[in-house]
Amino acid sequence: MAREQRSGRNGGSELGNYLRARRARVTPADVGLPEGAGLRRTPGLRREELATLAGVSIDYYTRLERGRETNPSPSVVAALASALLLEEAELLHLRELAACAARGGAATERPAAAAAQTVDTGLHQLLEAMRPCPAHIVSRTMDLLATNPGGLRLLAGLEDWPEGQRNIVRYVFLHPTARVLFDDWENQIRGCVARLRALAGVEPDAPDLTGLVDELLTKSPDFVRLWERYDVKGHSHGTKTFHHPEAGTFAFGYHSLQPDGCFGQRLVAYHAAPGTPEYDVMLRLDREPVLTDATTRVPRRH
Repeated sequence: MAREQRSGRNGGSELGNYLRARRARVTPADVGLPEGAGLRRTPGLRREELATLAGVSIDYYTRLERGRETNPSPSVVAALASALLLEEAELLHLRELAACAARGGAATERPAAAAAQTVDTGLHQLLEAMRPCPAHIVSRTMDLLATNPGGLRLLAGLEDWPEGQRNIVRYVFLHPTARVLFDDWENQIRGCVARLRALAGVEPDAPDLTGLVDELLTKSPDFVRLWERYDVKGHSHGTKTFHHPEAGTFAFGYHSLQPDGCFGQRLVAYHAAPGTPEYDVMLRLDREPVLTDATTRVPRRH
């Protein structure tokens, strides 16, 4: 069951699955169309309505959704994106899916898994230099690859899990503290699922993805609900409010950056202005004892 949910419904291609999901999210009113006669089985657009808006035949669009047409032109992709009211991240994902479909579903060559999980020495040093700002390095599936003390302790309770289980998506869905920790937990889980869904669209059978997705499809109804929406919009910066069991309630700014030359890895860092109560919280999180050097994968200060 989890494999079927991960791979998409109706046996269609990832491109078709995405088009179907986006079509269901756009109502006739959204694009200036009348509701029309007859009972709608879903609130979204009918195939013929979307085909008309995009300037393609209903037969051609139906073949796209069913995975029988796999090479839409850039102009067709752009027309579909406009008709579906896609935002920039969603348009980029649609283009990636179209390119993948044209290659017959084959993903572009990826570095070895071991290389993708290995953090450059310079990034370890950068994490240490950023203290007391909490910061960590995550893989493309959000495994916690390296962190400074504050970056670990900010995610309350994560240090209780073995290193191999420390994954941000697994944490927000399955750790009991996460629902309380994040003030906007629903928004947090949406962003996590969006990143995995974007990856699944172009590499649905990637080994670093399938195990995590199958686990969450089995263990979390909330993950199932969001996975079926096919959202791919994440958040790269902003402000997060935390209700931390040790440090109280506070808000940190954050940025998520992708270092050049580090396949799939991202640096997530939190910040606050020196002299503010939030900065004092950072100092406290940074001073909290950490179990071992291996726990944080950065050298201790002496």
